[in-house]
Amino acid sequence: MPTSCSDGGAPPPFDPELRLALGSLEDGARKPFTPENLAARQEWDAAARPRPTASDLRADGRFEVEELRVPGTGAGPDVTLVSARPAGGGGPLPLLYYMHGGGMIMGNAWSVLPRLLREWALALELAVISVEYRLAPHARYPGPVEDCYAGFVWAAAHAAELGVDADRVVIGGKSAGGGLAAALALLVRDRGGPRAIGQLLLSPMLDDRSDTFSARQMAGVDTWDRTSNTTAWQALLGDRYGAADLPPYAAPARATDLSRLPPAYIEVGSAETFRDEGVAYANAIWQAGGQAELHVWPGACHGFDTFAPQATLSQDARDARSRWLRRILTRPDAAVGGDRDEAEAVSGRPNASPVRPGSP
Repeated sequence: MPTSCSDGGAPPPFDPELRLALGSLEDGARKPFTPENLAARQEWDAAARPRPTASDLRADGRFEVEELRVPGTGAGPDVTLVSARPAGGGGPLPLLYYMHGGGMIMGNAWSVLPRLLREWALALELAVISVEYRLAPHARYPGPVEDCYAGFVWAAAHAAELGVDADRVVIGGKSAGGGLAAALALLVRDRGGPRAIGQLLLSPMLDDRSDTFSARQMAGVDTWDRTSNTTAWQALLGDRYGAADLPPYAAPARATDLSRLPPAYIEVGSAETFRDEGVAYANAIWQAGGQAELHVWPGACHGFDTFAPQATLSQDARDARSRWLRRILTRPDAAVGGDRDEAEAVSGRPNASPVRPGSP
């Protein structure tokens, strides 16, 4: 396993349990993404990644699950949402509006749900909506974030029929999904849309420039390194890649105003590519007078709790996330987090329909 990099000196050591788990991964699983292998890697991921059906997710009646197709923004296509909640729960539940990871180029709304439902929906008695946003390079910016925005606006407007509390909504995501969650928080603030009471940003993909110290330090070492990151950002941004005037809704690290945002939970590993951009984002929120809880897990690489879920560090990270979620959902001022008197953003296309078998 690499122990040094060409730019920035030796990287921080991996946690011992994670190092063992990394050593057991197939070489192909850690091969960097490049423009040349991107299409083949996407095909492999789509075939290999588990994609449970709604019936699978219901887990013998423990959860209520429905796939919805809701209007996109403007001329954008409809967006698929997967809505799930513990079965038999009374009263409106708080909502976690979640965006999956995958570097903007992989993943789906279904595969993340078993874990979200097991770890949070039951323990915290909350509902989850997972967003099936479009992937790059087939969809460039702003397609994916507009998909997430459209679904969020629709969910807030239809909270009563979804059985969720519109005043207790947390937006969240991991990796690319964490970056989309941060972008969504900026977008709803600036459009005067329905606001969330918190943003859960797990190893968020925030900076298209890939030029932080940690990005250089972990090149060729982290599970998601500078080469893969650059490939993904190029796929998302196309001709806009590297533009000086790139909007913060494309890459939240570009934001110059981080005021008036929901309290944030930001998590990175000390041995991951996104370490420094995550730390910088938390610091920028503090400097803007906002709230952020920052965790830098020692020896953690990108996606550490996915491939080593039983590692002590992974369990500690899950516990910390759950504590923050419980705290943010039960705060006395939780219902104030949305600035509800701001102008309400609407999509102009108010109806949604369940996705039927065989639907396109």
